Amino acid sequence: MAVRVQPQSFDYGAECNAFAEAAVDAGAIVTFAGIVRNEGGTLRAMEIEHYPGMTERALSAIEGEARSRWQLSDALIIHRHGPLAPGETIMMVATASRHRADAFAAAAFLMDYLKSRAPFWKKETTASGSTGWVSAKDADEAALKRW
Repeated sequence: MAVRVQPQSFDYGAECNAFAEAAVDAGAIVTFAGIVRNEGGTLRAMEIEHYPGMTERALSAIEGEARSRWQLSDALIIHRHGPLAPGETIMMVATASRHRADAFAAAAFLMDYLKSRAPFWKKETTASGSTGWVSAKDADEAALKRW
């Protein structure tokens, strides 16, 4: 079980392979990567800010919540901060379980939490300038309610 909040990019394939190699008792592994959308070519950059310490504690708590709800043998959350360009990987979630239903449900739960409740703040810069801080979308809030 690991949570990493970092400014540097990571190799999604290498992270998936390392996670899978360590999950020797798992019957299912689910992974997800979030990518900076290009927004039709208008996005120039995204800036992600967080409070060190607080963010890691919050992510560790939600990872613990996932472990208490589903039978997981392992879980991983990686989330970047700092300046990001379109096409860059923002975050990754991986879950491992003996059964696929638990792995899928836990991964979806973690992704929904990261999208709407994790203590990160995003600012977008488009071709026409900064759009300011990005708010959670109604659809993201609705997705979180299922848990």
